[in-house]
Amino acid sequence: MLYQAYQAHSDIMVPVRAWAGAALNAFAPMNGFSGPAIKNLSAAYELIARARLTHVRPSYGIETVAVGNEEVPVVEKAAHVTPFGTLLHFAKDVRTEQPRVLLVAPLSGHFATLLRSTVRTLLPENDVYITDWHNARDAPLSAGRFGFDDYVEHLITFLEVIGPGAHVIAVCQPCVAALIAAAVMAQTNNPAQPRSMTLMAGPVDCRVNPTKVNELATSKPISWFEQNLIASVPLRYPGAFRRVYPGFVQLAAFMTMNIDRHVKAHRDLYDNLVAGELAKAARTKAFYDEYFAVLDLTAEFYLETVRLIFQEYALARGTLKFRGELVEPRAIRRTALFTVEGEKDDICAVGQTLAAQELCSGIRPYRKRHHMQPGVGHYGVFAGKKWEAQIYPLVRNTVLSSD
Repeated sequence: MLYQAYQAHSDIMVPVRAWAGAALNAFAPMNGFSGPAIKNLSAAYELIARARLTHVRPSYGIETVAVGNEEVPVVEKAAHVTPFGTLLHFAKDVRTEQPRVLLVAPLSGHFATLLRSTVRTLLPENDVYITDWHNARDAPLSAGRFGFDDYVEHLITFLEVIGPGAHVIAVCQPCVAALIAAAVMAQTNNPAQPRSMTLMAGPVDCRVNPTKVNELATSKPISWFEQNLIASVPLRYPGAFRRVYPGFVQLAAFMTMNIDRHVKAHRDLYDNLVAGELAKAARTKAFYDEYFAVLDLTAEFYLETVRLIFQEYALARGTLKFRGELVEPRAIRRTALFTVEGEKDDICAVGQTLAAQELCSGIRPYRKRHHMQPGVGHYGVFAGKKWEAQIYPLVRNTVLSSD
């Protein structure tokens, strides 16, 4: 009933938002000539009209990129497609061959477009691919299950499609899956195993400095998560009857962690609209347009992720299996390793990603590096000024020295 209740509320709000939008349009001709009352009403109507979640992937919006002194067109091409994800290539025509990089995006309630700025930073000097995960509610039951092993298998397949010599950059949750994929490929001597692997703010070992996220995962048995957070997709969608962890539940959890900050952001948005500070308002609206675009996860992927990574610490303890075979990170020898953490990360604390360094004992010390970025939280590790100016140059050096 969880999904049905959400859908019913969403349907009820459609005419309310439509009414607010119509009222906002009615006031539009008065812009520049209206008094305080009209400005306050217009701001209120806009907030009401925007009060919704979307379930369709936003656009990446990257049409060109500066390569040297030249502005080069960027074309999105699907290099490989499954019912659950697309290997998306940001293709561009450049004279010099660039390192091929697979950017592994989280599958945790938001679309891969959350890494848009990460892609923008990488594009000038790299041939970039991204794991563009699909909304599970759009995958029909006939597509089969998509669990943790299937996620790892997708990464292996994507690397095989890209071809030998690629590099992996994983952000947040998929750091574990990327490490597993590299280990499995090393154990099977797969020629497409990556030349370098950058793990950024990922929960490799959640026993280290546990955060509120980690404590929540261990506060309940896995049966509680299944009974209370899993729902069936309504009949109106292609994935009808598929069991999912709804994106709106994950968004609610994220927002609850920092509710004061989100409330303040919307108060500031209202004030900026009233004051005519349109540039400031536009930045806030752009952020929440992305943040309120959510996708559903398959129930099996969500539950297996919670159990294996956040409750059993299976990879860190050396007990994790892929397709029935024990995963051995020490088998990785040909792949350079770079781990990155943020000093103020309250989602994946300092030390959790660093744990990969010890697990990958087969990599020569001179091919391993760790960086802890002062002054940044979780998102600052892969977006923002410090990512661009201080973290990315280290990532670039790892890629170039391994290419």
